[in-house]
Amino acid sequence: MTEKTAQPARRRALALVSGGLDSMLAVRVIQEQGIEVEAVNFFTGFCVEGHTHAIRKKDRDKAKRNNALWVAETLGIKLHIIDISEEYKDVVLNPKHGYGANMNPCLDCKIFMVNKATLMLDKARELAGTGNFDFIITGEVVGQRPKSQRRETMPIIAEESGAEDRLLRPLSALNLPPTLPEREGWVNRDELHDFSGRNRKPQMELARRFGLEDYAQPAGGCCFLTDEVYSRKLVDLWQARNTRDYELDDIMLLKVGRHIRPRPHFKLIISREEGENNFLEGYRYRFASLQPLSHKGPLALVDGELESEADERLAAAIVARYSQGRSADAVTFQMERPGGAGKVVAAAPMGPADIPPEWHVGELPVKPGRIPARQEA
Repeated sequence: MTEKTAQPARRRALALVSGGLDSMLAVRVIQEQGIEVEAVNFFTGFCVEGHTHAIRKKDRDKAKRNNALWVAETLGIKLHIIDISEEYKDVVLNPKHGYGANMNPCLDCKIFMVNKATLMLDKARELAGTGNFDFIITGEVVGQRPKSQRRETMPIIAEESGAEDRLLRPLSALNLPPTLPEREGWVNRDELHDFSGRNRKPQMELARRFGLEDYAQPAGGCCFLTDEVYSRKLVDLWQARNTRDYELDDIMLLKVGRHIRPRPHFKLIISREEGENNFLEGYRYRFASLQPLSHKGPLALVDGELESEADERLAAAIVARYSQGRSADAVTFQMERPGGAGKVVAAAPMGPADIPPEWHVGELPVKPGRIPARQEA
């Protein structure tokens, strides 16, 4: 009787999948080598795809989907979505390697994400229905992003995350030293790629070869922290509270409405259309609010305290500017405070020139030296 030759164990990889083209291609490249792949997507609170599209009426016809889920379905892989929003706060508030062009802690973010994946790799048995993973893959490309994807920072990610040489970047592997999966022969290095720089044409051509046509915008990214206006709103929040801190509701509200701060101790969040109006309604339990009575107009939330009747009239005059009573002698509002009695407030609408640019949060650069100090770890 001829003895059967033992077949080598099928290797398994854990992929960090954002929903973008690069991570999608990284998975597909590894799948081509017969390796089983599962994916993980981490929810930070700053990347909520389709959130503003779902709220604003003018955007409702735009395609809305969770791209990470779509990638997993398209490639036929299992996806773990894990909420790390509370743990992630320290990355945003106290990044060891600093921020990028805005409030994006890209290098610390990538280290944090890979570290979480490494813990999953080491403790995979805690995930019901899965076996062990052998290595981690990401869609990183050398030279693509100025903070986290430079040749000199990529080793930092591998080292500080604890992944070491179990971290493989299939799209850029030929520009980097061989990793454990390559040295052990689990992955054929010759079938990996040497993409580099910010030109996305090689990725788009590879997608075409794989028959992938419907993918997220290649140059995109859903992290609001990379957005200049959003980042300024976040810093303004820290300045007003004199502390680096936030809750999930805070960072969701920074994406919605006009943000106008006429006084250091309060800011108005004014809806721009019906969808935002409906969204802000859900926060009236937490914030004071102004609702027009005499004319049609936006709901406004007050983040902070209206400390006097003068503050109340000022807030009403600003909101009246954006109502249908902007040309009237006065606009009346129902003002409500959470858990308190309501009152009627009236004010003459401000004109456009009465609201200076510096009141519009996010439109002007942050003044140097006004960001609160980092919190102690």
